[in-house]
Amino acid sequence: MSARLVLLGPPGAGKGTQAARISERLEVPAISTGDIFRANVAEQTELGRRAQRYMDAGEYVPDEVTNAMVRDRLSQPDAANGFLLDGYPRTADQVAELDGMLASSGTRLGAVVELTADTDEVVTRLLKRAAEQGRADDTESVIRRRLEVYAEQTAPLADLYAERGLLVQVDGIGSLDEVTDRIMTALEPKLA
Repeated sequence: MSARLVLLGPPGAGKGTQAARISERLEVPAISTGDIFRANVAEQTELGRRAQRYMDAGEYVPDEVTNAMVRDRLSQPDAANGFLLDGYPRTADQVAELDGMLASSGTRLGAVVELTADTDEVVTRLLKRAAEQGRADDTESVIRRRLEVYAEQTAPLADLYAERGLLVQVDGIGSLDEVTDRIMTALEPKLA
């Protein structure tokens, strides 16, 4: 099956977990920008060295570097028949860049899945994860700020994709299997 998907959702909504499960079911790679950054840095690619300078300074990696890394990753053979992007695009400019990448290869997105979750539930999840993983810097105030940044910067992409008829919203609260089943059910009409 060919599927080109984007997965959106606030921190703690379960994107990474669901990306792995959905990509396995659809037999397409789950592509995380975090993984792309880490791979390029580990391989000491030119893009990795450029990204490392920003990451070491605690700054966002500029769009030009992020876009180039995503373009390179989407050109790999395993993504020829589809992919699930997790963490990209994050801005309207990145949406335009992704549109261009896909148009140049004669393809387009099939759907954008937005995992929704109650803010208090997400805060509870992330505080629990922080305690389990020893993330002392993931305090409630930091988590709430990350959720605000998501709402300000990335959530508007859901509106953009809704206008295009690509958005499906799925409740991200529930057991792993329940959420995965909801996503697959919501995707059926988009992937038919």
